Amino acid sequence: MTANEFRRLALDLPEAVEAEHMNHPDFRVRGKIFATLAYPDKRFGMVKLSLPDQLRFTQADSAAFTPVPGSWGEHGSTHVHLKAAKKQIVGQALLAAWKHAAPKDLRQQMSAQDE
Repeated sequence: MTANEFRRLALDLPEAVEAEHMNHPDFRVRGKIFATLAYPDKRFGMVKLSLPDQLRFTQADSAAFTPVPGSWGEHGSTHVHLKAAKKQIVGQALLAAWKHAAPKDLRQQMSAQDE
């Protein structure tokens, strides 16, 4: 997976916008960050998952997903090793991160559209 593929997947989510935080790109839904790129360097993306989702993704593909070291990782921040990651599972992880960050009304609106 490339950084541009990660970016496109993130921006395909409802109301997702790209901004910048601490000199690297981030992706937000209504002001809340759900993913970043290029931190700590260009080989990585990051998704902010719930702890159950973090466990699910790190167990499903430990080459692509690892908890961020320290307290950020203990709260769900998860590295995406871009070179090892497959587009489909990263898309699922980005959606999970988006759902974790998105306000309830937007999540409900998205669910209603899926029905």
